[in-house]
Amino acid sequence: MVDGQIKVLQFTNTTVRAGVEEHLLRLLHGLDRGIFKSYLVCPAILAEQFEPDIPNDVPVARLSIENPLEVRGMLQLVKLMRCWRPDVVHSHMFRSSLVASPAAFLCGIPAIVETPHVREGWRRGWLKGSFAVDRFLGRFVTHYIAVSEANARYLVEEKRIPAKKVTVIRNGIDLTRFDPARLRPQELRKTRGFGEDDLVIVVMARLEPQKGHHILLEALTHVVPEFPRLRVVFVGDGTLRAELEQKSRSLGLERSVDFVGRQADPENWLAMADIAVLPSLYEGLPIAAIESLAMGTPMIATAVDGTPEVVVHGKTGLTVPPGDPGALAVAIRCLLRNRELRRELGAAGRQWAVLHFDKEQQVSKTQELYLKALHRAAMHRAPTLDLRAEDAGVLTPAPDPSGSFSPGASDEAP
Repeated sequence: MVDGQIKVLQFTNTTVRAGVEEHLLRLLHGLDRGIFKSYLVCPAILAEQFEPDIPNDVPVARLSIENPLEVRGMLQLVKLMRCWRPDVVHSHMFRSSLVASPAAFLCGIPAIVETPHVREGWRRGWLKGSFAVDRFLGRFVTHYIAVSEANARYLVEEKRIPAKKVTVIRNGIDLTRFDPARLRPQELRKTRGFGEDDLVIVVMARLEPQKGHHILLEALTHVVPEFPRLRVVFVGDGTLRAELEQKSRSLGLERSVDFVGRQADPENWLAMADIAVLPSLYEGLPIAAIESLAMGTPMIATAVDGTPEVVVHGKTGLTVPPGDPGALAVAIRCLLRNRELRRELGAAGRQWAVLHFDKEQQVSKTQELYLKALHRAAMHRAPTLDLRAEDAGVLTPAPDPSGSFSPGASDEAP
């Protein structure tokens, strides 16, 4: 602790700012400063994307390390933990936990937390698909945060993580930012060349295989003939952008589809939309769906993982099976034809978001979990390996007065 504060180190080794990273930022901003002192370790490329939004009182270490076999990176991470001496290490996503949780255990950190965020659709094969590594890693993790009930079932039933280690804390957002009273941004519509009467669909998602954009493009070939003035805006960037742009041209959709890249004001794009669509193949608890509902914009989404806990079919939106362009086209045509249904779903969605997905609830419950984990550690403290700097063959780094630390190749303190 420092000045009575509980020190929490947030760790991620992801390199793209998306929903998981926004979740992490909410914790950095929201944790009670009277109780907690936050630190962040992440790759330099992500720190640059975060830079405008990281609180001034949060020290940041720029460290790229993808797996625990990277010895120098692991030693640098140990140096940081020895320097900052956190009470809690909180990793985001399995691959981050694979690095940080063993290091935290070796350093004797009392509370080690992992938020997996998503069902990992990429896990295939006899080793990755068996989750044996996850269960071994679970020996170091004291508690898991599941972002949805579906995420919790995945951890317990598929990964076979002990249920007593898993707590559900749903994602939340700033509900004041996503306000249905926000006026439709006419200048934005004009900039994109949209007519006053054009119907607009917005897709808020990274352009990656997980998000299922190619399924939506196929569905649109069955929608555009009935709604030739339909405009579909893909908000987000990713590795599939060139491929998806080519696919839209090959399907004859280039006049209907607009790729605008990542935008810092999703609230304005949702305010412009008549419908939002999320065609994901797998999810955790999608932030884009919560933002859409909070904005009063009706959403059509695939019924995967935690998504139906946000988009409740027939109540707060419509859901369809994943990977089914025909069913998706039917749902889109249904909402485009029915203005009153869009209004009803949008109003109900806003109420559902206010009730279940306020960021204050997320932060408060996370704080409670940290305190619970630390109390449990104090009550059941077992001997742990205290990895001293001289044993690791490295020197303890001095804190950087600027609040930032970038471990280099040298073993000497910065």
